[in-house]
Amino acid sequence: QVQLVESGGGLVQPGGSLTLSCSVSGQTFNAYGMGWFRQTLGKEREFVGGITWSAGATYVVDSLKDRFTISRDSVKKIMFLQMNRLKIEDTAVYFCAARPSRTGSFGLPDVYDTWGRGTQVTVSS
Repeated sequence: QVQLVESGGGLVQPGGSLTLSCSVSGQTFNAYGMGWFRQTLGKEREFVGGITWSAGATYVVDSLKDRFTISRDSVKKIMFLQMNRLKIEDTAVYFCAARPSRTGSFGLPDVYDTWGRGTQVTVSS
């Protein structure tokens, strides 16, 4: 059984940086791609960006692409989210997820079949 575990969250001041990691464990991992989502209490889960696992092609939503970067280490099976110039509105629980195929839009949560439990990012002065 594949499991995803996020780490790296914490408290950071506005303008600061933080790097999140999503570690994959399990005997077999053959997902087409992985993604990052974030969610504030009481709101819908929001797509941040994703990466195809084989080729490493990345995508970050327009509103975040100037500050956030996604990468992966395919050998260690870790996906990263580098967040720079953080804002208060970036405060959320950040989740990673794996999608089994290229079917569907990678920005929709329902195309991902495996999820981590999330890591809290709090941006505050």
